Amino acid sequence: MEDAERIRRIVIVGGGTAGWMVAAALAKVVGTRTHSITLVESDQIGTVGVGEATIPPIALFNKLLGIDEDTFVRETGGTFKLGIEFVDWLRLGHRYMHSFGLFGVDMNGIPFTHYWLRSMRNGAATDKDLFNAEAEAARQGRFARTPPGAPATMPRINYAFQFDAGRYAAFLRSHAEERGVERVEGRVAQVGRDSASGVLTDLLLDDGRTLGADFFVDCSGFGGLLIEKTLGAGYQDWSRWLPANRAVAVPCARSGTLLPYTRATAREGGWQWRIPLQHRTGNGYVFSDGFVSETAATDALMGRLDGEPLADPRVLKFVTGCRQRSWIGNCVAVGLSSGFLEPLESTSIHLIQAAISKLLAFFPQRRIEPAIAERFNREMTLLYETTRDFLVAHYKLTERDDTEFWRYCRTMDVPDTLRAKLDLFRSRGEVMPAGHELFREGNWFAVLYGQGLEPDGYHPIADALAADELGRRLDQIRAGVGARVATMPAHSAFVARCCAAPA
Repeated sequence: MEDAERIRRIVIVGGGTAGWMVAAALAKVVGTRTHSITLVESDQIGTVGVGEATIPPIALFNKLLGIDEDTFVRETGGTFKLGIEFVDWLRLGHRYMHSFGLFGVDMNGIPFTHYWLRSMRNGAATDKDLFNAEAEAARQGRFARTPPGAPATMPRINYAFQFDAGRYAAFLRSHAEERGVERVEGRVAQVGRDSASGVLTDLLLDDGRTLGADFFVDCSGFGGLLIEKTLGAGYQDWSRWLPANRAVAVPCARSGTLLPYTRATAREGGWQWRIPLQHRTGNGYVFSDGFVSETAATDALMGRLDGEPLADPRVLKFVTGCRQRSWIGNCVAVGLSSGFLEPLESTSIHLIQAAISKLLAFFPQRRIEPAIAERFNREMTLLYETTRDFLVAHYKLTERDDTEFWRYCRTMDVPDTLRAKLDLFRSRGEVMPAGHELFREGNWFAVLYGQGLEPDGYHPIADALAADELGRRLDQIRAGVGARVATMPAHSAFVARCCAAPA
């Protein structure tokens, strides 16, 4: 291999959450001893900054970087998250919890939920969330980590975080710069390409400086400066299944109990998020301007805040979908430049994390590695598509017909891949997700059952257990969950003791 083909110089275009997550990960794993890593961003270009809630795999990213969890939560004004409460999605007045925890204990090789379904059909089952430590702790406003050395019989606590996205980017920037990442202030005016191969060669900044590189990471946001505007990747538009194309966001003063979960409330033309942080509450209304105007959505959100607004509301425009290709030549797109799925299940940061993980696993030696790029694109597209189906299910499975938006959602066609899952769940209470899918059986069960889809049957192996033995085991599991949750302090007390942010 000619030395000129080797990847030595890496340039990341765009900061924010995606850019600084990439920079921090590359600095830690690839290192700056043999590679130069430069991030170019402009303070004049704002970041979206609404992705303030996460899902449990972020703990793996923090571990990769060697981040102390309490420091991370303290510096980002964060809180802990046990799941998402969905309000008014099935019908007005209805609510359910999609927690990060497991239901009960799997038995004889099949999920606990099949045994619960059997018990319910026989009239003996109680609330399924009583068998889920995270759901019950969320309901009671409690939180605690699983203590080191805990016995195997103690229910584990799975959790994620809610934090200030701006503070998170700043936290990662400090982390990355300490490891040798160079930040360049400036706006990209022109992108250079090799006339023969088509690979990117350099960036011309608006002040006349030129940044040359062997490999580029596009974190420039919705527009996709490199992957789309320069390389023409193409875009898959999924608006027919996820019609929301706007979000208005505003922070407000914190009020009430510091809840250990995010809330998603269905509204007239979409849904509203509420994310409790230590220093404020994040709020937003995701909606379709085909059903409600920006003015009406903004007014509705501002009238529903539970604290004084701390800034002017911002309207964000987007088209749900993903790039046809996220890796072309010597450029890979990460974050919003790669695609966008509304933050209904807090997947935005995870999609960044997944792309980073695959980039590190497939890290190229040469500027052009067609087989690696093809593999990356195939796997990222599958991840986006299967996550999309999970989100669409929330809208499709509704009884609401009180507004034109919800009438559209309940009658719309859905992807064949989702229809197959819904049919299987209706038949036997499971969806059988493939190994590459983010959401597993427990996630699908919580949402599909929570949205009112009650299975006609369950796995036949669940009938092999004697009725009295099944009842004994259910009682034992429920008691274990109750005892575990009873030992947990209030979420606010845990945060104050372990990771309170500076006033």
